[in-house]
Amino acid sequence: MLELAGIIILGILAQWFAWKFKIPAILPLILIGLLVGPIAAEFLSEDGTKWIEPIWNGEKGLFPGESLFNFVSLAISIILFEGGLTLKRAEIKNVGPVITKLITLGSAITFFGAGIVAHFVFGLSWDLSFLFSGLIIVTGPTVITPILRNIPLKKDISTVLKWEGILIDPIGALVAVLMFEFISVGGDSGFTKTALIEFGKIILFGTTFGFTFAHALAFAINKKMIPHYLLNVVSLSVVLLVFVESEIFAHESGLLAVVVMGMVLGNGKLENIKELLYFKESLSVLLISILFILLAANINMEDLMLLYNWKTAALFALVVFVIRPLGVFLSTMNSKLKTNEKLFISWVGPRGIVAAGIASLFGSKLAKQEVEGAEYITPLVFMIVLGTVLLNATTARLFAKVVGVFLTKSEGILIVGASKVSRLLGHYLKTNGRHVVLIDSNLSNIEKAKELGLEAISTDIYSNTLTDNIELNDVGYLMALTGNSGINKYAIDKFGAEFGENGSFRLVTREEMLDENNNPVEGLFSSTDDYNSLTEVTRKYPSIQEIDIVDKTHFKSLIEITQEEEDIIPLFIKKEDGEFYIISSHDTELDEVGENWKLVYLGKPFDVEIAKTN
Repeated sequence: MLELAGIIILGILAQWFAWKFKIPAILPLILIGLLVGPIAAEFLSEDGTKWIEPIWNGEKGLFPGESLFNFVSLAISIILFEGGLTLKRAEIKNVGPVITKLITLGSAITFFGAGIVAHFVFGLSWDLSFLFSGLIIVTGPTVITPILRNIPLKKDISTVLKWEGILIDPIGALVAVLMFEFISVGGDSGFTKTALIEFGKIILFGTTFGFTFAHALAFAINKKMIPHYLLNVVSLSVVLLVFVESEIFAHESGLLAVVVMGMVLGNGKLENIKELLYFKESLSVLLISILFILLAANINMEDLMLLYNWKTAALFALVVFVIRPLGVFLSTMNSKLKTNEKLFISWVGPRGIVAAGIASLFGSKLAKQEVEGAEYITPLVFMIVLGTVLLNATTARLFAKVVGVFLTKSEGILIVGASKVSRLLGHYLKTNGRHVVLIDSNLSNIEKAKELGLEAISTDIYSNTLTDNIELNDVGYLMALTGNSGINKYAIDKFGAEFGENGSFRLVTREEMLDENNNPVEGLFSSTDDYNSLTEVTRKYPSIQEIDIVDKTHFKSLIEITQEEEDIIPLFIKKEDGEFYIISSHDTELDEVGENWKLVYLGKPFDVEIAKTN
């Protein structure tokens, strides 16, 4: 009982530690597992036993006999199902040729390159070598996101790394599963006709069960056949049912079935998909916390000593410093990415949870089948996972500065609210070369923004999803433009420090607008215009105008005109080099006026003659 409670407590503590210090959770989890497992047995325990013993002499420990194997199988099935849910067909089409090539050509280069290296450096058989290479294809968002969260990068770089991690996770898992199954059905007879038939059965039953149960579950959810409070647990039970039933009909087809099931559900018209994802993410955090402490603790010192030679360093160096850059540079040929950006993407390729989990599962299975060389699979993959996470977590920020992709100033703009006003402003700013992101909980507004070619995220301002979005690392301005003053103030308070380093602004409220002595420092655009004013002017004059500023006196006159005219609202100062200065209701003075500066405003065109004479 003490050991079980200790695993959960240590696992959640590791997750908190990872969140606090913004590092991938897999790093402290595996290190804790090694500490309470082989390290404790070798150096800390007087009797040479592990502090946490997953399995001992085959029949003793927390998970005697086949219990550990069964638990790992079920846990990995749930994690892979969640990975399948995140794989969207539309995203593959829209993420661009670079990411498409990275998850296809790049994966193929890693698969064949790492397989050849493992064969010739470690002397593994060809089938085990390619199983190893299949396992290290995946990177994963759970390790990429914490590393990049505090590195301000251009959106293109963050997007490539983020979507490569998301899309390659289930793809890499699928490749590893298929490779393992081909090895398993081959047995002593090699790749014979019987092996091919068995392999075909695995593909057939895995895809059939996954596809069929996915549609059945989607039908039951959409027809309200499952009460809301049972939705998540019923979905979990169906995932486990699919895994077990598929295994009964074709041994080793269960993992393929759950990946297919997740992919079908994720791409279907499923109601409550977000709730399902949130539940699976929470469950995955708990399972991962338990799983990787157990897996690391189950490794013996003898397994680690297998890696204590020059071959390990050579394999790691070739995989990280040769094969990864080769895959990236070939996948990004003829793209708009610069050489320094390609170098940074090549440097950041940490392997993640799926790789380590499946490696431990497959390694133990093959060891039970007495496959020669199977004892190398788990420690080799763990070495790649720990090595790449440590390397990238400690050097990514420095490397970004060295190669010149580190943004010294964040110029992106986050607009809270995607109403017609926000869309008009966002479209203008994007047309003028700024990275603009709109967020809103109203799906209709989000769709309208996307139709204009704007980047728009459907999210609740009270959730924490924005803080995990590494594509917002270049955002330095925050504008709260909703019709709810409470939401606007909350957005400034919650996200001002993270996304408003250059300025956080919100619309003035009706009360503030009517009280000249209550003009907030963060007031946006005008002290005499609130959300209703902006909406009304946008309805009458749905366009953004520009007018030249002659000097400081002229600018002051223009601002006075906007205060007198109901249908003109000042927005920005546009400088000659394209830089923008957001006008604040609190400060409408200019210290200087450069050549070709313009006042950007919303509403009816200025009377040119009046504008000149004032």
